[in-house]
Amino acid sequence: MLDRFGSVADPLVEINGLTVAFDGVKVLHGIDLSVARGEAVGLVGESGCGKSVTWLAALGLLPKKASVSGNVRLGSTELIDAEPDVLDTVRGGRIAMIFQDPASALNPVLRLGKQVGEALALHGGLSGAAIRAEARRLFDLVGIPDAARRLDAFPHELSGGQNQRVMIAMALAGKPDLLVADEPTTALDATIQAQILELLTKIRRETDMALVLISHDLGVISQTCDRVCVMYAGRIIETAEAQSLFDEPLHPYTQGLIAALPPLEGVRRRLDPIEGNVPEPWNLPPGCAFAPRCPRRGEACDAGVPPLAWKAPGRFAACIKALQAEPVRPREPVYA
Repeated sequence: MLDRFGSVADPLVEINGLTVAFDGVKVLHGIDLSVARGEAVGLVGESGCGKSVTWLAALGLLPKKASVSGNVRLGSTELIDAEPDVLDTVRGGRIAMIFQDPASALNPVLRLGKQVGEALALHGGLSGAAIRAEARRLFDLVGIPDAARRLDAFPHELSGGQNQRVMIAMALAGKPDLLVADEPTTALDATIQAQILELLTKIRRETDMALVLISHDLGVISQTCDRVCVMYAGRIIETAEAQSLFDEPLHPYTQGLIAALPPLEGVRRRLDPIEGNVPEPWNLPPGCAFAPRCPRRGEACDAGVPPLAWKAPGRFAACIKALQAEPVRPREPVYA
């Protein structure tokens, strides 16, 4: 549960006022986010809203042209502008990240066992036969069949789902306190997607590892996460416990995202998309960035950027018209 200031008690990772700019153009506008040990936090929003950039900036993985400010604390360790040896210890050790595309994240000319072994040597202090034995154990843990033989395979010899499991094994090699999964089920079929999500949930519960799941798929988030943060145009615009957010979203943008989902049961209904597009970072409207697309827009919405404010226990929204929760607008049925 969040307090009235949007923080969790005794956070594992705490981000305060994180901003990122490229060539003088801001793409993140002061992100505040806390993650507790063992917690699963979902980060959702349309493409380009800043979900991945938030954590790439937190871990010092953005290119040098990026201008990053704010604070990211892992316990007592500050990560922004930290020395390279500090970041080398944190990345892959305390905090691990699964990137969107395993085909590009894995080295195509190195055998999979060697790639996992590098992480085990760096963060686990293993060597020799112990590396191969632990790599095989990790492959078994993530459900890769015939693990001993797969250690000597190259990435192109495995399917997309199996390579994603290899990425998870590499991330777990350092026994991280926090795993950041950036679209871990992209381009996977529904069956493999469900298996990957079940695997992440199982590992989190068994190891008390915190999980940040970055996705545009609300269904994935609802099944996996305890708490959800919704992002739009470089800002967090709503945060709440997952069940509360999906049952009764407060922000018009969140309401629009949920209204655009097709129903899984009952009568088929016409989809209700959000009109317009996410504004470009260099051409943000005055006031609320969502105002041009918002069905409840008023003159006050252009007066200033609404802060992420407390609305109810555990509920925060950046909208001057979100004082009362509103149910998702009913959609017209589609007749065959």
